[in-house]
Amino acid sequence: MGNFSPNQPPKKVVANFSHQSILDLRAPHRLQLLHLSPKQRRIIPLILLGDLIALAIAWYLTHYLNQFYSPIPQEFIWWTWMGIPSLFWVLAALVVMFFAYGGLYDGNSQNYVRGGQLISGVYLLCLVLSYFYDPKIDLPRSLFFTAWFSSVLTVTSLRILLSLFWRQSSIGKQSVSVFLIAPGSKLPKLARILETRGSYRVVGAALANCAHTPTTLQTIIDSGATEVLAEDLPQTKLASILYWQLRRRGVSLRLIPSSVEVLHRRGVSEICAGIPTLRVETPLLVGWDYRLKRWLDIIGAFIGIIILAPVFIGIAIAIKCSSPGAIFFCQERIGLHGKAFKMWKFRTMVANAAKMQAQLETQNQTSDGIMFKIKHDPRITPVGHFLRQTSLDELPQLFNILLGQMSLVGPRPLPIRDVARMESWHHIRHQVLPGITGLWQISGRSDIDDFDDAARLDLYYIDNWSLNLDIDILIETLRIFLFSKGAY
Repeated sequence: MGNFSPNQPPKKVVANFSHQSILDLRAPHRLQLLHLSPKQRRIIPLILLGDLIALAIAWYLTHYLNQFYSPIPQEFIWWTWMGIPSLFWVLAALVVMFFAYGGLYDGNSQNYVRGGQLISGVYLLCLVLSYFYDPKIDLPRSLFFTAWFSSVLTVTSLRILLSLFWRQSSIGKQSVSVFLIAPGSKLPKLARILETRGSYRVVGAALANCAHTPTTLQTIIDSGATEVLAEDLPQTKLASILYWQLRRRGVSLRLIPSSVEVLHRRGVSEICAGIPTLRVETPLLVGWDYRLKRWLDIIGAFIGIIILAPVFIGIAIAIKCSSPGAIFFCQERIGLHGKAFKMWKFRTMVANAAKMQAQLETQNQTSDGIMFKIKHDPRITPVGHFLRQTSLDELPQLFNILLGQMSLVGPRPLPIRDVARMESWHHIRHQVLPGITGLWQISGRSDIDDFDDAARLDLYYIDNWSLNLDIDILIETLRIFLFSKGAY
């Protein structure tokens, strides 16, 4: 790790930056693309090709369905290429341009909701343009809506499949060169987390109070970093300079947010009585996204139970034949607002496991003792080991979702024993509905041995919640489920 920059007097720093910033601070150092890692260079063409294929599939489907009803007006067919009319190629070009401008081709973005919004924007824009092109031409509604909805569906679906592919393939596992900026007390832990839990390679580091010095900037450039990860940057008038200096050189900046920075991220710049402010936006339809989340929970759980019914039966037979005891394990967990509820799982331990836990407390491997974990727990049955390794033991919690006690995604509900040992700030996680999977399940699962780390991930999820974040967590959970990583 290393490459720490020395402190410099503030006046000297200002003078140095003034000398370097003869041009507008936002002016590029030279015309160039964003610095791309080898991973990004491989992913971006794949994403672009996938979007075009998805749009082509949507339009082939639209053309096939509408030839029986209302085909495309001849006035909109200027040419045909590869059997697809010109209108498609215009729309495809607009979608690609909107995606590029919206940051969906940077190799890191998996904002599926944003992608659907941009496609919708393109179609609505084309609807308006078609009216001004010739108001007498009536664009068939069946054609327009079929193309619109099928484009959103195919592009989003293919992006999700590609995301699963590259996260598991060698493409997704290639390391990204990252430079760290943080207080001295946090640098070692931050570097350790990146190197052990993610596909990142730390190429340098600097202290947060030196973040805005020319020496640090030069060190970042010399390190060859493609990203800078910063925490607790000093609140000075020079704070924005680091971002613009990095941006001029094509280097990405990631901030580990505090609660204030989360609000800044959600804010819209506005002038109020001559004072620059950030207005934290409230949507016109308040709560629509959460209502949609709950409907997706219920529909997803209902469909999951129907499709997985044969799996339920097979697991039940295996448990009953392998060891004496009940098929299901029911335990009180703490849910929304600290209320206890019965959470269901397939039984993975011997029948008297709860009584044996008191004798095994001394072997608990968590550093703070809040959660109870033993890597080679003697109470787990052979079938139970397989169920835990594949997370199939969690499937009965689909019924908890239908009962309104849980969600597909949310902080994991913990036993009363664990909750009784929590600190006061840990209980913030109980202000939202618990989930079958969550951010700390995909960020380490059983590898996390300090509950503070798990709680911080839960709080980050709460602060940054969106439908897209839920989708991303579900995709990563599916990948972990398929390849059985990190559960015991």
